Amino acid sequence: MTSESHSEAETRQIGFELGHRCRPGTVIAMHGGLGSGKTAFVGGLAEALGCRGRVSSPTFTIVNEYPGPLPLFHFDMYRLSGSDELFEIGWEDYLARGGVCAVEWSERTEDAFPPETIQVYFDKTGETSRRITILFPEDMQT
Repeated sequence: MTSESHSEAETRQIGFELGHRCRPGTVIAMHGGLGSGKTAFVGGLAEALGCRGRVSSPTFTIVNEYPGPLPLFHFDMYRLSGSDELFEIGWEDYLARGGVCAVEWSERTEDAFPPETIQVYFDKTGETSRRITILFPEDMQT
């Protein structure tokens, strides 16, 4: 599924729409450079999941937790060198808690994700426009 976004609000709306499809244990691996819209997208996810609080990038904390009816665990792997470090911070515990795990810079730790992980690609197509491609596990099978 590919969507075009022309603003931060539209990027957030695309995240909101995906959030309504999430279930306990959903993992979302996000791919895209700095400023590509990942954090705005997660803001929409959080809203759809009923989470409270302002969503911000967890670059320095590695993970931000947003409580709600379906909690959201927002990871930023930018500072990690690989999956070993992810497991050291308790990745398996987060998976077991039954929330939604949204992972920025996921390519650094992709070997730690379950096969049913949703892949989201952010491509900047202009100053404020983005092409957002969401691949669900059934889309990834060939």
